[in-house]
Amino acid sequence: MSSSFSLPGTDLITDRLLLRTWPADDIAAVVRDGRSPHWADDFPAEGDRVIVGFIVEQSDPASESGHRQVVERDSGLVVGSISVLWPPSSGSLEIGYGIVSSRRGRGYAPEAARALAEAALTWPGVDSVYADVELSNPASIRVLEKAGLRRWSGDATTARFGTTAPESHEQ
Repeated sequence: MSSSFSLPGTDLITDRLLLRTWPADDIAAVVRDGRSPHWADDFPAEGDRVIVGFIVEQSDPASESGHRQVVERDSGLVVGSISVLWPPSSGSLEIGYGIVSSRRGRGYAPEAARALAEAALTWPGVDSVYADVELSNPASIRVLEKAGLRRWSGDATTARFGTTAPESHEQ
């Protein structure tokens, strides 16, 4: 699977997906409970609405926030969202994602998570990317495993999966 990467806040392209920054029109449509013809029928999901809330609260929505829509390249439809929470904390970024139910099971979530994690590891000041997941959500655990993240830690209810920049291993 190939991907092309660039700096935070810019679009990422994978074999089947475009991870693009949220257009202002789409943000406004979600806020007013509107619809767009370039959205999957079940977009936005609740998680997408939460992401828009984060974007609206930021002083500069085009900043290095890492919030992106997940777009099927074949159809051009928005099918989810993915984010890294910027800025890094001690060199680490948290990742979160969601794909609408009509598009689950196609491998989009691991493809998007892998692309964003790999891109984030090339950004200045970032040496690791992680995601916290509830153990009661085996589908999300599998997404993270397929995306190349490994279990770092956990307790009785949650686990932290993560990955580090290659140069972090050369110490």
